[in-house]
Amino acid sequence: MESRAKTVYSKVNKEISMSYIPGHFATNHSHINYFIDLTELLTSHYHANLAAEVLADHYQTQPIDTIICMDDTQMIAAFLAKKLADSYNGINADKRIHVLIPEFNTNGQMIFRDNLQKMLMQKNVLLLISSATTGKTIKRSLECIAYYGGTSAGVAALFSATSEIVGVKVFSIFGSEDVPDYQTFSYRECPFCQRQEKIDALVNSNGYMKL
Repeated sequence: MESRAKTVYSKVNKEISMSYIPGHFATNHSHINYFIDLTELLTSHYHANLAAEVLADHYQTQPIDTIICMDDTQMIAAFLAKKLADSYNGINADKRIHVLIPEFNTNGQMIFRDNLQKMLMQKNVLLLISSATTGKTIKRSLECIAYYGGTSAGVAALFSATSEIVGVKVFSIFGSEDVPDYQTFSYRECPFCQRQEKIDALVNSNGYMKL
């Protein structure tokens, strides 16, 4: 499967790249025809810092008090918070920006403990996510931010197949235009399943597991 991988480079910074592998993959919410590999951006401090620079340039004029990081994006979130706070001409200069990692209860709902809720209440909250396909995770996360009294400052993604979820703009380093014919399907409408083609791997934010 890895032999089919191709690499695409960011139009903003050619040192930032991601890989994609064609095939038949299943996520928690859908079936997709490409696995998007963001491993280097999530695990390498060098590449995480480059990704944070791109995101910081976009959000310099947006007030941000807290970053919620999903899908192992906490290293990027830390670099992003520092760049926003260290900017001399940005609206977030000299702020103490908090970086939060959510918990999930037994029902899969995103929760924050009492000691963290003050970092959400009446705060401008940026949601940082690695990859967005159907947008269901983003929608649930935005509902959680609102539940705890926060105001959405936007959604930042490394890769996103959509530019807007429930009226909130999604800014991404890579998009579906970077991956030819990227598609997502419900399992009932998946053409691979209809042709009885086996699933290559189960995928989530941690990577993939071959079947």
